[in-house]
Amino acid sequence: MELTLTTPALLFPAISLLLLAYTSRFLALAALIRELYGRYKLEPDPRIKGQLNSLKYRIGIIRNMQVYGAASFFGCVLCMILLFTGFFIMAKWIFGGSLILLLVSLGLSLREVQVSIDALSLQIHDIDNMPGK
Repeated sequence: MELTLTTPALLFPAISLLLLAYTSRFLALAALIRELYGRYKLEPDPRIKGQLNSLKYRIGIIRNMQVYGAASFFGCVLCMILLFTGFFIMAKWIFGGSLILLLVSLGLSLREVQVSIDALSLQIHDIDNMPGK
């Protein structure tokens, strides 16, 4: 396989959009955590505390998604520098590592979505079991 400067550059828009989506998820969860924290301080409720623990876990996953995504981006830039300076073998290894880091980031994203869906399913189940239904 021939690796040129354009190959890692093709990942720039994809990784940038992923990092933007990850940041958007993070900001939404941070706002929800702040809201639930305020409600919990006013009226402590074990269900809110459970939600906060779940959100804390999801924030950790998102942090790792961002770390691996940024490391993948870093690897792509390093790969381009190595290609530019003529270190083709090293560039191929770095690019391969970047792809693996991106794959890990995407896997974590799938896990975060799964945890999010599980939490929503629990809430819906809780509503279904309320009196008056």
